[in-house]
Amino acid sequence: MRHLLILLFFGFSLSISAQEKQIKQSIFVFFEGLQSADTLKIQSVCHKEMKLQSIMEKNSIGNLSFETNEEFYKSIASIPKNLKIEERILDYKIQIDNSMAQVWTPYEFYINDKLSHFGTNSFTLLLENNVWKIVHIIDTRRKK
Repeated sequence: MRHLLILLFFGFSLSISAQEKQIKQSIFVFFEGLQSADTLKIQSVCHKEMKLQSIMEKNSIGNLSFETNEEFYKSIASIPKNLKIEERILDYKIQIDNSMAQVWTPYEFYINDKLSHFGTNSFTLLLENNVWKIVHIIDTRRKK
């Protein structure tokens, strides 16, 4: 009986680990598309009804802003080719409940290798047709 429980626990752990890897891959593809201004790549891991929000922080006061999918994709497509943007993910905190996942990713955002701002992303993902799709992103943004 004890061996059966160990096997079940090990199998469950492998399943969670595989899901976490797939979730991280979807987020990686999102940022890879962001850095290369490839909106098709970004859309491959985003739900068609994705919601985008940001909390701009200044003097410990947050100001909430909204962006439509269309505005987001248009802004990404308009990034000049000579502008280098990079979002460095510092950590992943992943929680999964069947077909829903929540991920927190502290980050630093660089423009032409210079720190622009930092904060935390919060992603909500949906497992749709065996692909983890981003359905909501909210982030904090602050400068040092």
